[in-house]
Amino acid sequence: MAKDSKLRSGYEHAVQRVRDVWRRAGVRQTLLGLAIFLVLVGILVADLAPAQYDLKVGQVSPRDIEAPRTIENRYETERLRSEAVEAALAQARDNPDNYVIDRRIAEGAEEKLASLFEMAAGLRMPPQTEDPELPPGPVGVPAPDLQDRVKRFQASLRDEAGLEVDKQSAETLLTVSDETFVAMEQAAATLAVATLRNTRITSENRDDVVESVYRRLEESELPQRAEETVAVIVEEVIGPNLILDNDKLEAIKQEAAQSITPVMVLQGEIVVRKGDVVTREKLQILRDLGLQNRTVNYWRMFGMTVVVLLLVGLTGVFLWQYNREVIEADGLLALLGLIVIIVAFVIKVLSLIPWQGVGYLMPVAFGAMLITLLLDSRLAILLTGFFAVIVGLVTGGRLGYAAVALTGGITATLSLGKVTQRSDVTRVGFLVGAANFATMVAFALIYDEMFLARHSYLGLLNGIISAILTIGFLPYLENIFGITSSIKLLELSNPNQPLLRRLLLEAPGTYHHSIIVGNLAEAAAEAIGADGLLARVGAAYHDVGKVRRPYFFVENQLGGDNPHDRISPSLSTLIITSHVKEGIELAKQYKLPAVLTDFIKQHHGDDLVKFFYHKAVESDKDGSVEETDFRYPGPKPQSKETAIVMLADSVEAAVRSLSRPTPGRIEGLVRKIIKSRLNEGLLDESDLTLKDLDNVAEAFVQVLSGIYHSRIEYPDLPVDN
Repeated sequence: MAKDSKLRSGYEHAVQRVRDVWRRAGVRQTLLGLAIFLVLVGILVADLAPAQYDLKVGQVSPRDIEAPRTIENRYETERLRSEAVEAALAQARDNPDNYVIDRRIAEGAEEKLASLFEMAAGLRMPPQTEDPELPPGPVGVPAPDLQDRVKRFQASLRDEAGLEVDKQSAETLLTVSDETFVAMEQAAATLAVATLRNTRITSENRDDVVESVYRRLEESELPQRAEETVAVIVEEVIGPNLILDNDKLEAIKQEAAQSITPVMVLQGEIVVRKGDVVTREKLQILRDLGLQNRTVNYWRMFGMTVVVLLLVGLTGVFLWQYNREVIEADGLLALLGLIVIIVAFVIKVLSLIPWQGVGYLMPVAFGAMLITLLLDSRLAILLTGFFAVIVGLVTGGRLGYAAVALTGGITATLSLGKVTQRSDVTRVGFLVGAANFATMVAFALIYDEMFLARHSYLGLLNGIISAILTIGFLPYLENIFGITSSIKLLELSNPNQPLLRRLLLEAPGTYHHSIIVGNLAEAAAEAIGADGLLARVGAAYHDVGKVRRPYFFVENQLGGDNPHDRISPSLSTLIITSHVKEGIELAKQYKLPAVLTDFIKQHHGDDLVKFFYHKAVESDKDGSVEETDFRYPGPKPQSKETAIVMLADSVEAAVRSLSRPTPGRIEGLVRKIIKSRLNEGLLDESDLTLKDLDNVAEAFVQVLSGIYHSRIEYPDLPVDN
């Protein structure tokens, strides 16, 4: 027994230690952040593939393998595209319009001519006669020496320049005068280079081009032998100078490739039948479907993990600096993590669809809108960048996909500044679609990509889908995490809400009072930068507890008997203060959000019911009256909005009792009441500053002066007999 007791005590001690650690600040948030990080990494590195197989080319399939989704048959599509491209190129080669003059051929001819005349210049012999009509072999020059030089010149020209020159032309080059030699060089270079640069030469028209060169040479002033030699040299270097235009060929190739419709493997189609031999095509399809075993890329997984760690870490730093309330509230942090995980999961699933257009359907704006409506717009912009990076990761780093995602998310966040109904989310969806459309068109112009231009409608579809998803998810997330968005508040402010309808019918005076308090609170909240919508809706519900016993409250008595005249002050106080407790019970019954229940709890704070307290003191003879028995249960207002409603509640009731509510008297009474509440310490926990209180007073006076302005007394009209 002693041993069992000791074990039980140790177990209880360990459980208590775990509980103490769990309650420690930051532990739950750290674990939740770690869980979000691990789930994101799992989503990004997982292929979400069905059962896989280990097949090889030439192996017989042991079973029928069915395609779990529709994908492109890349092997067959590429084969058809290759055939189309080859056919288009073959046709293009037969079209002269696809050829351009190759400038390099002219440059090569120029170099060859320079080498030819340089070799000739080195082997030239000084001529003994200027008569070009004399037979070769200058007078006084031994014929063997000239023939030796001619042979050396021809051999060098053949080996070094790849040119062939006949013996007569070679002798002419080596024996003409220096003046004629220079003229020959200039004529040959000018004619050959100009012709090769400016004339389209093919094997079919080469003879015609050479003939035109001969005619141009006839117009020169060269001696006949020199002219003939130049003609021989030019004819030697002139040849076809056309090459295919690479730009035109590339355009033809792209057009031919794009003309091929991708071959698709449809969902449910049998990819490989049992007993069939596995081909390269079938194996490629299995790989694309994720059905073929592959080796794990650990470096890729590590890189993904590092990127996600950086993104989660930067988000955590941002929350700590600018949205600490999200970190400190477990529910808000869990909500943020769930939104991030949902968006990342949708992005990952879409990325598995083998169509390049699906990258423009990533609903990043959906996540941005949810975060803006449920948490914070600045956080939404940061997370939009987060989602854009994820889009880039899962799509292989495509800039266009990430740019559309970023543009759509930021547009959604900036467009949700003032949402008054759920249909406004639809409007924002169209704005997001327009921004995505413009981004896609811009990228189509930048990269000259026809696919983007043809499928730019996907940007508009992205915005519409994001709006639909937001409208669908929003109420569920609001209910699960107890979040009250501006849209939810607007729905709760509808007079047809069951509790407000009941207040209107059973306590009309209180309902009218609540509406005026709501107008005062909204104006004051907006004057100090608080949430005006929350203040107005909170004011509408702050006195709902009065529906239980409406006739005990003066605004519902309509000049009749006052039941408090017949009961004791303590009982009257109990009835008056109980409207707070009964309001909380009604809030639970009608499932009002906690943020509105706070207005019911806090709109009186722990204020003293002064009228009945003083009445009790006056009638007390033995000094048994306790002040605490005449106070509201509290707590004091914990936010600016609840404090403003408390002030508006007091001010409206007081101003309504004024006999002559002039602007001056209204302002004096408003400031007196605010000062009284401040001195009583009822505003100590509300974070309202003295500057805020001054702005609140001004807003109250402006609204009340409009309500209780002086009116003209209309004369009685005569009655016709």
